[in-house]
Amino acid sequence: MLCIGCHLSVSGGFLSMARQAQSIGADTFAFFVRNPRGSSTKSIDLADIQNCRKFLIENNFGKLVAHAPYTMNLCSADAKVRHFSKQALREDIQKLENLPENYYNFHPGSHVKQGVETGVKLISQQLNSVLTEKQSTIVLLETMAGKGSEIGGNFREIRDIIDRVELKDKLGVCLDTCHVWDGGYDIVNSLDKVLEEFDKIIGLEKLKAVHLNDSLNPCNSHKDRHARIGEGHIGSEALVRIINHSALRKLPFILETPNDMDGYAREIKFLRENYK
Repeated sequence: MLCIGCHLSVSGGFLSMARQAQSIGADTFAFFVRNPRGSSTKSIDLADIQNCRKFLIENNFGKLVAHAPYTMNLCSADAKVRHFSKQALREDIQKLENLPENYYNFHPGSHVKQGVETGVKLISQQLNSVLTEKQSTIVLLETMAGKGSEIGGNFREIRDIIDRVELKDKLGVCLDTCHVWDGGYDIVNSLDKVLEEFDKIIGLEKLKAVHLNDSLNPCNSHKDRHARIGEGHIGSEALVRIINHSALRKLPFILETPNDMDGYAREIKFLRENYK
């Protein structure tokens, strides 16, 4: 069965998000644990969390994929930003332990002229200072488009971070279709080869979730501009092949397309109809 959802707002509470997801045909969803463009975070309503957990189990939801704020940069050249990022990572994981055994996805960061080696070193150091043996939340490194000084624009950089992290079982990867396409991986014409390369460098066992997006730009553009399903350079046929690929079909797929709720419902319906 296809496990698919989209980004929802946590403002109405977790049970409200779960019900909203179900209303558009979704059986998973993503959400920001705090303000995606800032630093503020709200306290969690434990009763709401418990009601949400019950709803998710009763309605056979898949893994949820929480998202870190865009302001988080574990390898920033600014020590204050690195400090905020580490604190946000720690606090967000602690909150997610109230929704155990789900995922927390984050953009690895931008080295800001420090160089890739320094960026990778800083990211891994921050992860080593935060990850714990007891946590059930798996932290996902998101594949990036390689824009500017982004870390994670190729599989090797993701692997280099994982290699330096002590608690590797607490780490996974979220593959973003727009990002890898913009980063130069031809998932339209060479999906099998891209996944073979991923497996060789990182290992498919580390791939835990997929952000399913079309792209406004051609392959290897390094732009990171998402498009609705079928309205970009990747195209609906290639995205249907992705959800049906034997190495991917059992993963949770999260839509990050520029849509309203009706648009997400249409995309989910289309993808379900084409899931074999």
